[in-house]
Amino acid sequence: MPSALPPFPTPQEPAGEPVLLEIGTGGDEPCLRADAARNRARLLDAAARLVAEHGAAGVTMEAVATAAQVGKGTVFRRFGDRTGLLTALLDHSEKKFQAAFLGGPPPLGPGAPAVERLRAFGCAALRRAADDLELQLAAEPCPERRFTVPPRRVRYGHVLMLLRQAVPDADAELLAQTLMGYLDPALIHHLTRQCHMPMERLQSGWHDLVARVTGTAPAG
Repeated sequence: MPSALPPFPTPQEPAGEPVLLEIGTGGDEPCLRADAARNRARLLDAAARLVAEHGAAGVTMEAVATAAQVGKGTVFRRFGDRTGLLTALLDHSEKKFQAAFLGGPPPLGPGAPAVERLRAFGCAALRRAADDLELQLAAEPCPERRFTVPPRRVRYGHVLMLLRQAVPDADAELLAQTLMGYLDPALIHHLTRQCHMPMERLQSGWHDLVARVTGTAPAG
């Protein structure tokens, strides 16, 4: 009689604070040759100028190559595709945001109760989305990748950790996805640009959602 199959392994979720991750295609940047690093900075500077002059819609691989006076193949080799280029533009602000909620002062960083950190995290994420909204929308990965790209994994892992501390008996994985949905750039665009909701209303809504999910009193 054949032996029983071993049990299915359970998914491994982060046990503590998530590790800060790169969001662009420059994970090997510290090892780049000096000329390659200069080329990357030159391309990103050209892309940033195009965003400032024409918006994110004006940033194409061809336009960046022309602005930087390099061949189009150089841009593709460095960033892979347009999404890679746009996410590289967001890399600096994403690193600052990650550093703030992973190791900055409370209540956003460690040292405050989990529910207070959840409130602060959502409000900070909403503010950052509003600052870079057009660029974040343009850099949105394809459906197959949108839930697995490094910045979302870091944010999801952080929200998951806080929920496990705040409501240990809940299905934290699904609740974390629910909270992350509230912070989706496409929804924020719809609410702020199309429905003309002020950011203060979105932040109050986040506080209300956190209170209902965690069974705590709304923030005063």
